[in-house]
Amino acid sequence: MTVLIRWMRAFLRLGTGISFMVLITAVTVQVVGRGFVGASPVWTEELTRFALLYLAGFGTGLALLTGDLVNVDLVSESLPGRLPWVSRLVSAGLVLAFCLLLIGPAMHFTRIGAMQTSPAMALPMNYAHGSVLLLLAVLALAALLRGMGMLTGASDGRPENLMGEIE
Repeated sequence: MTVLIRWMRAFLRLGTGISFMVLITAVTVQVVGRGFVGASPVWTEELTRFALLYLAGFGTGLALLTGDLVNVDLVSESLPGRLPWVSRLVSAGLVLAFCLLLIGPAMHFTRIGAMQTSPAMALPMNYAHGSVLLLLAVLALAALLRGMGMLTGASDGRPENLMGEIE
């Protein structure tokens, strides 16, 4: 289980890094174009939006796996005994359930995008809409791995690097 979680983290880090590099490149082309040439290519606006969508798609699952997604640790970690662990497991289960519930509509939304094209880059919009499907699928898989990791003892579901903790 630990190896699977490591591979998933590596894949999500790679996807997040590539999305971020595309975003940085597009914004750099925009800034240089507007600042030194007088106009930037119109495709940079769209590429920036697409990169942000994929950055969220990959980054959200990564944040859930590492524990960096927004948590209400103040409440859950102050509970007595085993209740903090149970609340983290229930949270992972609820995230998984909601993602699975939304994957079908997201697939439909993505299919609709195949009939449309983006105005500047002339790409089928299912590439943009697919980022929502990616986000839900990655988040569902991350929640499943987190829950399985907790149940097998590979993880306790707590964030990897809590601020103020000594490693």
